[in-house]
Amino acid sequence: MRVEADVSGGLPRLGIVGLPDVAVREAAERVRAAIKRSGFDWPAGRITVNLAPASLRKAGAGLDLAIAVAILGASGVVPARRLDNLALLGELSLSGQVRAVHGALAVARAVAGAGIRRLVTAAGCSGEAALVAGLQVLPAASLVDVVAFLKGDEDRLSAVHSQAEQLLAQAATILGPDMADVRGQLQARRALEVAAAGGHNVLLFGPPGSGKTMLARRLPGLLPPPGLEEALTITQIASCAGLGCRDGLMTRRPFRAPHHSVTPAGLIGGGLPPRPGEISLAHGGVLFLDELPEFGRRVLDLLRQPLEEGDVAISRGGRRAVFPARFQLVAAMNPCPCGYLGDPARPCTCTPHAVQRYRGRVSGPLLDRIDIHVEVPRPAPGDLSGEPGEETAAVRPRVLAARARREEAHSDASPRVNGELRAGNLRRICRTTPAGRRLLETAMTSLALSARAHDAVLRVSRTLADLEGAEIIGHQHIAEAVALRALDRGPPQDG
Repeated sequence: MRVEADVSGGLPRLGIVGLPDVAVREAAERVRAAIKRSGFDWPAGRITVNLAPASLRKAGAGLDLAIAVAILGASGVVPARRLDNLALLGELSLSGQVRAVHGALAVARAVAGAGIRRLVTAAGCSGEAALVAGLQVLPAASLVDVVAFLKGDEDRLSAVHSQAEQLLAQAATILGPDMADVRGQLQARRALEVAAAGGHNVLLFGPPGSGKTMLARRLPGLLPPPGLEEALTITQIASCAGLGCRDGLMTRRPFRAPHHSVTPAGLIGGGLPPRPGEISLAHGGVLFLDELPEFGRRVLDLLRQPLEEGDVAISRGGRRAVFPARFQLVAAMNPCPCGYLGDPARPCTCTPHAVQRYRGRVSGPLLDRIDIHVEVPRPAPGDLSGEPGEETAAVRPRVLAARARREEAHSDASPRVNGELRAGNLRRICRTTPAGRRLLETAMTSLALSARAHDAVLRVSRTLADLEGAEIIGHQHIAEAVALRALDRGPPQDG
């Protein structure tokens, strides 16, 4: 985007053209006050500011600094030649201070992609912008500093340097909540390890207080740390949503847990201009949906396409934006409305019709897209007072080793995790022994599994084999993968 300004004779007036939104139009008042309070003369005459290209809608207050400098350049205060190969980003206060804006990383990447090598922005968002390689980022505190720099005082603004590699190295040693805090629940712990190793979606179901949320919050610690490019994408999405971090780079995988009252726009994204929703904010990390049946049926069904494609396209008011949404879904639910169906300690008070209606709130096609369904029963008193289980630090190396084996085996065109395998490469990668094929055919018939559930069993079996270091999927891997789809065996019976 290019900001142009012209000062000509006529009645004093500032006009901004080029499809500005309300925030950009209001820049006229902010810029006028900032220039005057900074000690510069406001040009006498008609001022026209053009935001090019004119066909693209402009939004936000991040153009304030560029508009102010363009006006000062048109009136001769700033040498025009100093504006070549330079980008400016920042909101102006009425006193001329430069304030940080959302989306600095996205702007910096676009600036670098356009071949511009210097960016002047607010100190508050300079850390984000400095993450872009090959771009010199100059943090500025005020419009006075920017003008002094443009007049030749090079020492007025000092470039900030990226600390991305050091931040990533430090973050790799931070594991978050420990798996050792979960007492008992051996099957659920095993399911979580398998999910982390293969990038599989998981559904945890069991009575209230059995530890479903505790388990879900420990999944990010089992995942490998993001690489630089993935961390940049995670940071860029968060920055566009106004959730940037103090260090500039988000080095830990996100964990998003929206309330069940979230709207479709809040979950998927929307607004004008389009903004990322919870599924995009969870990109590269975990999206946790607690009390899954309490979410609106329409909201849940909107997840089906992003779970398959890994991104979401939002079209609003003639604008279209595509946001990445490759997340790992962890959902939790009770087995029935009261929560105690199948619990040996407390009887269930729900009628069969109420149980069926409760489970019917989650569509079959969505359940088919969740590879692992695992029951989380009430922990035994002895488990709660017994020895803690394996720590995250002990489980994570097995996850990393399984992922490394799969990355070595995958071709460049294949997904890097088993949870993303689809029909095109599933049969080629998931080779099975004759005994394993017979067992899978028997499970398909006896459990009436769908074709998508069949593929899910193969994907999970491939991950189980990777955890053992096996090249071929055996019957034991198929058996465990079928056992990890508990809902296909029907609802638990009341104890």
